[in-house]
Amino acid sequence: MNAPVTPEQVAEWMITELERVNFLYQETIAYQIASQFGNELTYYNENGNLAIDAAVLKAFRDLTGDAVVWSRGERMWRKRAAYDRPGRQQD
Repeated sequence: MNAPVTPEQVAEWMITELERVNFLYQETIAYQIASQFGNELTYYNENGNLAIDAAVLKAFRDLTGDAVVWSRGERMWRKRAAYDRPGRQQD
């Protein structure tokens, strides 16, 4: 029997995906996590959308630091660009 996947393992997978495709759309990556790792680290939020568990998001943030930003308008993570403002969240 396989051991349950940890939030850190999912976050590391997210980083690998980010390196491969250069951006991660929140909705798409949530469904990919559920498909690849099971439903334990995803949930349906109050709007009925599949979301990523907070522990996975924390691990992803801890592992990526300032190298990755959250593009709020596009609801995606991407690598930091020279034109980005300080901080994780960008408009």
